[in-house]
Amino acid sequence: MWKWMPLAAGPLPAAASASTSPASPRASSLCLACCALLLATSSVLGGCPGGTVPSPEPTRVQEGANCSWSLDRHARSYNHLEGDVRWRRLYSATKFFLRMDKTGKVDGTRRKNCINSVMEIRSVSVGVVAIKSVNTGLYLAMSKKGKLFGSEEYNHNCKFKERIEENGYNTYASLRWKQKGRQMFVSLNGRGTPRRGHKTRRKHLSAHFLPMLIS
Repeated sequence: MWKWMPLAAGPLPAAASASTSPASPRASSLCLACCALLLATSSVLGGCPGGTVPSPEPTRVQEGANCSWSLDRHARSYNHLEGDVRWRRLYSATKFFLRMDKTGKVDGTRRKNCINSVMEIRSVSVGVVAIKSVNTGLYLAMSKKGKLFGSEEYNHNCKFKERIEENGYNTYASLRWKQKGRQMFVSLNGRGTPRRGHKTRRKHLSAHFLPMLIS
């Protein structure tokens, strides 16, 4: 009598043997050639099929442009840059124009076209200015006691901190001198007479000036 054997058990050793058999030299050479062709193609296309991945260079350019724009805006935010020169008439909130005569006297005048009221305002550092009479050539200065006078020479007494107040007027405080820790300001009272620095405050209208364009 015939004895039947399972068919599934027979082919397994042959399959296992085929999978573990070494590849022929011709097959290995063909595989290496294919790999070399793929590498060459990817290098020509920029490392990706079809070259669809965008280059990172435009992103860096854009970031650089934004950075440059931020720096320019930061620089433009400073209204008083060193070397800036303006010709103005300083009109006080008490309705006087600040003036200096040839003797060095400082006071106020209501005359709109007074030649001694034309001032050259020069920025010597950020937020610090020197104020010079165009006609007399004298510099506005403040003494240790807070008295205003015209100085022939430019020195530390001639430096003032310029600040734009909330009402749109400017204040000018002595950079060098203070009175008991308080700043002393250029100021004209209701009669056009300069007030002593130790009696002035930032909030006083007599210390507020509007730089007016020369017409």
